[in-house]
Amino acid sequence: MAIEFDNPAHAADFIRLNEQWISTHFVLEAADRALAAHPFKVVENGGHILSLVEAGRVVGVCALFKEGDGRYQLARMAVAPEARGLGYGEQLITAALALAQQRGATSVFLLSNTVLTAAIALYRKHGFVTVSECQHPVYARCNIVMEKHFAETLP
Repeated sequence: MAIEFDNPAHAADFIRLNEQWISTHFVLEAADRALAAHPFKVVENGGHILSLVEAGRVVGVCALFKEGDGRYQLARMAVAPEARGLGYGEQLITAALALAQQRGATSVFLLSNTVLTAAIALYRKHGFVTVSECQHPVYARCNIVMEKHFAETLP
């Protein structure tokens, strides 16, 4: 099992897995279609796309959207249906948070929905706390914002 970073060959898998996951639980929105039209814009804007690869096949993905100096959004985490429950989400979030710290992040936030209890539990396990619970202005499917702050390291 390998996690690859910013591999343009995985852009189609990134979109496929995300659209599959979103369509299972919610509906695709305008922002989803905009990302699908140019997925590598995430990387061009200073963020990262992580791909979990097993036997040459992408089975999980997530992204770090750069939101400013020291701030990223953990987004678009999705695992192929047949690979769920195997700890791949755990591997992706661990790698994404480590990468964010390596890139100098002081905080990472995410948008989710409270009906996704397993996802919310995973985020809490990794130190995310609820910032707000209300309807998001961009994504109809999001009703919770969570954030993790990294402890500052001394020189």
